[in-house]
Amino acid sequence: MEVTPGGRLFAVSDLHVAYGKNRAVVDGLRPRDPSDWLIVAGDVGELMADVERALRLLAERFARVVWVPGNHELWTHPDDPVTLRGEERYRRLVELCRSLGVSTPEDPFPLWEGPDGPVVIAPLFLLYDYSFLPPGAFGSADALARAEQAGVVATDEFLLHSDPYPDRPAWCRARLDYTRGRLDACPPDLPTVLVNHFPLVREPTRILRHPEFALWCGTTATHDWHVRYRAATVVYGHLHIPRTTWHDGVPHREVSLGYPREWEARGMPDPLLREILPRRGSR
Repeated sequence: MEVTPGGRLFAVSDLHVAYGKNRAVVDGLRPRDPSDWLIVAGDVGELMADVERALRLLAERFARVVWVPGNHELWTHPDDPVTLRGEERYRRLVELCRSLGVSTPEDPFPLWEGPDGPVVIAPLFLLYDYSFLPPGAFGSADALARAEQAGVVATDEFLLHSDPYPDRPAWCRARLDYTRGRLDACPPDLPTVLVNHFPLVREPTRILRHPEFALWCGTTATHDWHVRYRAATVVYGHLHIPRTTWHDGVPHREVSLGYPREWEARGMPDPLLREILPRRGSR
């Protein structure tokens, strides 16, 4: 791993640029300094062209952009000329990012030079396995049946395909095995910033208005990763509830923008680009 001097480390997620108001917000995103880095924690958009436009813009402005896929990038949307499904779609997104100079979960983890030394920035792609069960559910099959009965079914069930895996939990298991190997190979004396679209712990989902939706929000297999992999902080999105919670002394930061109807009602996150770690020499 090569240490790259950087400015501040910022993060944002859930830009959802299919909405004109969100595209205008993204057009206005700029670093404070040309040396600043930006983490984009998924859900840039559904259409490949929209993802490319947004990431190209950000890559031109920030010294480095680090991206992880959200569930929306993985959709095979009926309006997208790119009809790839599952793993093939993900690989196409990785190719796109590499062509723009954007780091992905398939690339060497970049080392960012922080005030206390280097930090491993670890972009992760893990998916979910229906193990975030709502109260009273007896396993994932029962939980999914209850969610359907309650009318809470994620669009992923129709647009996020798992090819060539038999289902999304199987894809999730494969990603967990692959990612554990990569994280285990990191220098054991270095802290990390773990970046995933979905939360790594169950607790942030407990305030969801519809608890059934937690099924599509992560996996219990990562409940201790922030400790096991020496996280200085964890960055995620997906819930559209921007806030910081603390688990075992580690901040878990939800950095979403969300849909216009959400941020117009509660106000834009201020600042939208959340500073995850300061530049070297500052506190």
